[in-house]
Parts: sequence; structure tokens; C-alpha cells
Amino acid sequence: MMKEIIDGFLKFQKEAFPDRVTLFRDLATQQSPRALFISCSDSRLVPELVTQREPGDLFVIRNAGNIVPSYGPEPGGVTASVEYAVSALRVADIVICGHSDCGAMTAIATCQCLDHMPAVASWLRYADSAKVVNESRPHTDRPAKVAAMVRENVIAQLANIQTHPSVRLALDEGRVTLHGWVYDIGSGGIEAFNGRTFVSLAENPDVHAVSQHRRHVA
Repeated sequence: MMKEIIDGFLKFQKEAFPDRVTLFRDLATQQSPRALFISCSDSRLVPELVTQREPGDLFVIRNAGNIVPSYGPEPGGVTASVEYAVSALRVADIVICGHSDCGAMTAIATCQCLDHMPAVASWLRYADSAKVVNESRPHTDRPAKVAAMVRENVIAQLANIQTHPSVRLALDEGRVTLHGWVYDIGSGGIEAFNGRTFVSLAENPDVHAVSQHRRHVA
């Protein structure tokens, strides 16, 4: 496997890099991504591929379950990355993207024992609010329950990210918009949260989850 990875790098260096030499020269000393993209670490979801973006276009955070812990006194890697993207890079859009057949959401929805992975179990507690909502609703079968959990988790993480001071300020100033997506691996389609339900992004390209404008105080 490592040989294939190294061969890929050599091919990039020989073929892909020369084709984008001007782009990489411009990126060598600065970046100005327009969007923060928070997705699962799952190898089947590659944000830049799915969105057809070039290097420098997306500021990406990937972790198990596309989770954003609520803001707390002890900042972690996700919290620091969100703050940097919003406050320093001043991204205009934030996308939280779940996906079909998510292992993390499957474990939660089906109550799989994670005693052998205590770090994973602890991390997934940040999806507890989504789990509570999902457990309260009827589901036709196991796949439907998992699919619903994926969606509820995106909604929960949209709520979590709004507890971050940098995000609240950006929303109040009307300079950031939040998006909640679910990517289907098999079809390549994306459903987007419109604040009430999930709809086809292809049919509703302007849909967003949260967008606020600066409040005028008398």
C-alpha cells in the first residue's frame, strides 16, 4: 500500500503539480478559503472531490462522525480550527457534512458496544442529543434508523457550532452562513437541511440551514 501512495506522490509531482504551478506559487505564502467544510474521516468521503474544489478553496476539518463539540473552557482541535477558520480566515460559509453508511452513526443508532474503543465511545457522546431525538421516533428498519441518525447528527452539530463565540459573532454580523449536508455514497447525491427538513441540493442549490444578518440596535 505504501508503494502505491509513494507512486501517487511521484505522479503528482511529475504531472499534476506542473499543471497547477501558478496556483501553488500563489498558495505558497497565503491562503484564503471561502468555506469551512466539516466532514467525517470516512475514506469514502473526500470533500475536495465531491465539491470539485482546488487546493486553497476549502478549510477542512475531518473526524469520526463530523462532530463539533459545544464550546467549552478547554479548547480541543476542532474548536481551535473552527475559531481560526472563522476569526482569522473569515470564511463565508460553514458546511457540516454527514454521509450514508456512517460507521460512527451506525454504532450509536444500533447501540453497539464500544468498550474496546473507549476514546471513540467518549467522542461520540457529543452526538447524544441526536441519539435522544432519534430514539424517540419510530423507524421502519435498521437502515432507516441509521439514515435518520445521520441526519439528526448533522442538525445537532449545527446547533453545537453555534455555541462557539466566533461563530455567534460571525452570524450576528451577517458574514457567515451555515449549511447541513448528507452525502449519499452510492448515488453521489447530497441532501441539504433547510431549517426544517432535508431536500435535494441539486434541486435547491440556494438552500441553507442558518443565516443571520446584523441586528440594528436603536
